[in-house]
Amino acid sequence: MYEHFFQCPYCWEDISMLMDPSVPQQSYVEDCEVCCNPIEVVSSFLNNELISFEAREIGQ
Repeated sequence: MYEHFFQCPYCWEDISMLMDPSVPQQSYVEDCEVCCNPIEVVSSFLNNELISFEAREIGQ
């Protein structure tokens, strides 16, 4: 598993997320662990390294 730290697009708190680098392209929704708002997460891995990551508000 790969742990990535980022800011919530709603409350701007620093949070972390565990991601599976064996899945090259990922897109899913996960709630913020601080404010509980839904975050759309889009990420890409290449050779088990994170090459792109975006966390955005739902509907934005």
